[in-house]
Amino acid sequence: MTITAEPLVDQEERSRARQRRIEAWGKWTMPVMVMALAIVGWHLLVTLNNIPHYILPGPGRVFSQLVADWSLMLAAAWVTLKITLFALFFAVAGGVGLAVLFTQSKWAEMSFFPYAVILQVTPVVAVAPLIQIYVESAFAGALICAGIVAFFPILSSTTVGLKSTDHNLRDLFGIYGANRSQRLRLLQAPAALPYFLSGLRIVGGLALIGSVVAEFVIGRSGTGLGLASVLLEAGYRLNIPRLFAALLLISALGVLIFMVLSLISHLLLRKWHESAVRREA
Repeated sequence: MTITAEPLVDQEERSRARQRRIEAWGKWTMPVMVMALAIVGWHLLVTLNNIPHYILPGPGRVFSQLVADWSLMLAAAWVTLKITLFALFFAVAGGVGLAVLFTQSKWAEMSFFPYAVILQVTPVVAVAPLIQIYVESAFAGALICAGIVAFFPILSSTTVGLKSTDHNLRDLFGIYGANRSQRLRLLQAPAALPYFLSGLRIVGGLALIGSVVAEFVIGRSGTGLGLASVLLEAGYRLNIPRLFAALLLISALGVLIFMVLSLISHLLLRKWHESAVRREA
C-alpha cells in the first residue's frame, strides 16, 4: 500500500499565498474600517451631546457643506495643488543638482551646505513677510515659501545616497578606468535612488504644508489663493462646517500626493531593491 503525501514545499507555497491574500485584504480594509468607526464616533459624539454645529459640526453637515461649496473648493484646491507641485519640482531640481555638486566637489559642499542648513532651520513664517514685500506676485511668493520648506530634505537625502556607494564598487570602477561622469551615472545614481525616493515621499507632504502656510501668511493681505484662504475666510465668518470641509480636502490632497509618490517609488524599486522586493518569512 502506497501513501502519497503532499510535498511540504507545496504546503508552504499555499500558506504563503494565503498570507499574501490576507495582507492584501487587510492593507485596504483595515484603514477603511478605522475611518468608518471614527466617523460613527464623531456622529455619536455630536448627536448624543447636542453639540451646536457652530462649535463642532457632524460629519453629515461637513459633507453637505463640501458638496454645496464644491466649485469654490475645487478651484481653491487646484491653486494649492499647483503651488505644491511647482514647489516640489523646483525643490527636486535644486536639491538633486546641489547634491551632485556637493559629492563632486568638497569645496562646494564646505562653502554652501551650511547656508542650506540655515535656510532649513529658519521658520518659513518668519521669511514669508519679507518674500511678500519683495515678490509682487502672491502666487510666486507662496511658491518660494513652499519650495524653501521642501528643498532641504531632498538635498540631504540625495547627498547621503550619493555618498553611500559601496567603496568596493568604487574601487572596481577605478580599476576599470571609469571616469567621474561614468561613476556618477552608472554607480552613484542607482545607489542613491532609494534615498532620493524616500526623501521625495517626505517632501511631497512638506511642499503641501509649505504652500498652506504661505497662503496663510500671504492671505492676510487680502490676496485670495487656495484652500488656506478658504480656511481663513471660514474662520473669520465662523463658518465651521466650511472650515472642516477645507481641512478635509487638504488632508485628501496630502494623502493623494503621498500615494502617487509611493507608487512611483514602488515601480522604480520593486525589481531590485530590498525595500520594495517582497521577502517571505
